[in-house]
Amino acid sequence: MSLCIIIIIFFFVSLVLQGFAIPKEAQTKVVEFSFHGTPAQLRHGDVVIAAITSCTNTSNPSVMLGAALVAKKACELGLEVKPWIKTSLAPGSGVVTKYLQNSGLQKYLNELGFNIVGYGCTTCIGNSGDIDEAVAAAITENDIVAAAVLSGNRNFEGRVHPLTRANYLASPPLVVAYALAGTVNIDFETEPIGVGKDGKKIHLRDIWPSNEEVAQVVQTNVLPDMFKATYQAITQGNPMWNQLSVPSGTLYAWDPKSTYIHEPPYFKSMTMSPPGAHGVKGAYCLLNFGDSITTDHISPAGSIHKDSPAARYLMEHGVDRRDFNSYGSRRGNDEIMARGTFANIRLVNKLLNGEVGPKTIHIPTGEKLSVFDAAMRYKSEGHDTIILAGAEYGSGSSRDWAAKGPMLLGVKAVIAKSFERIHRSNLVGMGIVPLCFKAGEDADTLGLTGHERYTIDLPSSVSEIRPGQDVTVVTDSGKSFTCIIRFDTEVELVYFDHGGILQYVIRNLIKAKQ
Repeated sequence: MSLCIIIIIFFFVSLVLQGFAIPKEAQTKVVEFSFHGTPAQLRHGDVVIAAITSCTNTSNPSVMLGAALVAKKACELGLEVKPWIKTSLAPGSGVVTKYLQNSGLQKYLNELGFNIVGYGCTTCIGNSGDIDEAVAAAITENDIVAAAVLSGNRNFEGRVHPLTRANYLASPPLVVAYALAGTVNIDFETEPIGVGKDGKKIHLRDIWPSNEEVAQVVQTNVLPDMFKATYQAITQGNPMWNQLSVPSGTLYAWDPKSTYIHEPPYFKSMTMSPPGAHGVKGAYCLLNFGDSITTDHISPAGSIHKDSPAARYLMEHGVDRRDFNSYGSRRGNDEIMARGTFANIRLVNKLLNGEVGPKTIHIPTGEKLSVFDAAMRYKSEGHDTIILAGAEYGSGSSRDWAAKGPMLLGVKAVIAKSFERIHRSNLVGMGIVPLCFKAGEDADTLGLTGHERYTIDLPSSVSEIRPGQDVTVVTDSGKSFTCIIRFDTEVELVYFDHGGILQYVIRNLIKAKQ
C-alpha cells in the first residue's frame, strides 16, 4: 500500500495546495446539477473519466487481473461507480479479453462500467468520446477542475479531454479505485472509498488483492494457447476487412473525395535538383510561447472540436458532426492535420495576452484568428513565419506531425531557449531551421514581443554553414541578436539542402533506379 500512499499524497498536494489557480475560498465549492433526472453533485477534483487504457500497461496480466479482482471485491461489498463517471476498458491486445473472460472476472469490471470498448488508442490519446452534456455543463459553467484518472502513458494539458484539467496516471487497479471513490482528493489510508451494502464504510485495503491472490489468478488463467490463437487470427482478418476491394497497380489511386487519405503535398513541386539553403526574410511571428511547449500542444490529437478549422473543412466536404472521428483516425489527410496543428485548447500564446486557446494574432491587421487561418493568411500574402519559444520546446512524445504540421503552416524557423532532442531533429527533417538563444537570453530578456518581423541571415550555400555556428537575427524594430543554429550534424545540413529528409530520400531512390 506504500505506493498508493505516495500517489495519494501527490494528488492531494497538487489539487488542494496548488489549486489549479482556484482561489482557496472556492476550492470547497459544491455544484448541484441534474443527471438524467437524478440529483448529482460535482466538486473540484471529482473524477469524470476513469479509463483502463494504453497498449503498454494493459499488456501486464498482473495489473489487469489485479484491477479485475479490485472490481470483484468492490461488487461483492456493494460499492458502485457514480453513473456520470465515464468508465472504459481498452486493452492493447485481444489476449486480455480471453484471460479476463476465462477467469470469470470481466463481469465484475462490466458491473462497474469498465466494459471493453475496443483495442488500441482511446483515452490515452484523447479519444474518450464526449462527457455527458449535463456533466459538461456543470464543469464549464462553474469552472470546476474535473479529473480524469487513466492507466495511460501521458497526461499533458488538453490531451486526455478538453474538460478535464486534472489528469492523473495510475495503475489499472488504482483506476478502478479512484472511479469508486469518485474523487482524487482522498487519502486512501484514512478515508473510506465508499459505503457497502451493509452500511459499513469500505476502505481501499478492504478491496485490494494480495500478491498471492493476483499470482494465483494469473497462473491459472493466462495460458500460452490464448496468445497463439489471438496472434494467428491476425492474418485472417474479419469479414468486413476481407471483403474490401483492393485496386491493382503499382501506384496508389488517390481519391480526391476522401477525407481520410489525401495525396500529401511534399513532392508536388519537387525537382531532382536540391533547392539549397534558405534564409528567413521579414518573417512574422505566428506564435510566441513560454517554456515547456510539448508535442501534444503542437500535434493534432484527440477529438475534432465542432468550431475548429478541421471541423469546418469536414463540413464543407459533406461530413456530419457525428462522423468527424478523431485526428488520429484522419492522420492520412494533411488538410485536416494541418488544420489541427496548434489546435490544443490549453495553448498559451503570449500574443494573446493571457487568453488560453488555439488562436493567435495576425500581426498586420491585429485580427484574432485560429492559428491555421492566420498561417494561411500569411502564406497567401507571401510572408514567412517563425515561432518564438522558451525552454524544452517539443518535449514529450516524438510525434512526426509536431514537425510536419508547422511545416505545412509555412513556419520557416523556431527560435527557442532549448529543444527536446528528437523534436529538434524532426524539425530539421521537415526543413524548419531550429535556432537557440544564447545562454542567459530569451525573447523576454531581448525585449521581443512577437510583433516584430524577423530576418535570419544564412549563407546561400550549405557548404558555408557549420553545425552549431552563430547566426544573426535582425528585426524590423532595429534589434539584432545572435543565435546558435541547431543543425548538429553534417547529415542534417544535407537534409536542409534538400528541403527536408523526405525529399532527400526520394531523390536518392530515383538516382538509384537510374
